[in-house]
Amino acid sequence: MLRPTRGQRRAVLALVLLSVILVTLDSRGDAFSGVRSAAHSVTDPAQEGVTALTAPVGRFFGGLGDLGSSRTRIETLERENAELRRRLREGELTGARSAELEKLKLLSGRGGFTVLPATVTGLGPSIGFEWTVTIDAGRRDGVLGDATVVDGNGLVGRVKTVGESSSVIVLAVDPASAVGVRLAGGNQLGVAAGNGLGPLTFTPLDPNTRVRVGDRLVTGPYGGSTYVAGLPLGEVTAVSGDPGAPAREATVRPYVSFGSLDLVGVLLAAPRVDPRDRLLPAAQRAAS
Repeated sequence: MLRPTRGQRRAVLALVLLSVILVTLDSRGDAFSGVRSAAHSVTDPAQEGVTALTAPVGRFFGGLGDLGSSRTRIETLERENAELRRRLREGELTGARSAELEKLKLLSGRGGFTVLPATVTGLGPSIGFEWTVTIDAGRRDGVLGDATVVDGNGLVGRVKTVGESSSVIVLAVDPASAVGVRLAGGNQLGVAAGNGLGPLTFTPLDPNTRVRVGDRLVTGPYGGSTYVAGLPLGEVTAVSGDPGAPAREATVRPYVSFGSLDLVGVLLAAPRVDPRDRLLPAAQRAAS
């Protein structure tokens, strides 16, 4: 450490003497007010400079005691925000499920079905590696094997296995799935095969059947299919072969969004008569 120079020592001594004089003058009253003012005019700039330098440091160290409470407030606000976001998501989901339930009720009412609503709780391959979902309804709810499963838009699949409180559903888009279908507005039958999340493939039983883009498919025929008849399946979006020629195959876009299944319905009782095309939405309904 460097020793102070002679000039520095003299400056310190002068400041000490000046401080003593100021204290003395303060105790003497107003008689020496002019002297005090002159002295302060010399020392005040130095004091202001020191204060300007030390004030931020003082505020910093003074705020250290508030860091703990500030961190607690931040954490509390983060938890409250997370809770609000969760409630918002649940509210949106509840609203979406309510709308889906209304569509399901409308479908079952027009078709004369007895429907058990259920929620999708899992997605994944079963033992046979089929495209499946798990629902929260089972034997205790009256679910039976091979029962048809729908949502508000149409065919979802069929029950593969039934547990006490849950069931596994094979989706209609499973690559090993084959759905017996009928062209809406007529009696031409065929088979719709699944391709995972890709479009379905429709093959008419009669190779001379003329299929056009925009044609709609429903499950059928009545009493001759694994699935309940008359359920909307999808719409033809492309046809192989020359325009106007008999179709070998057609590409079908399903009505059901299989990638976002949530609320579904298990059909506990089939209708007494074939609903034909009544379950197609009004804008899509073909003449029966």
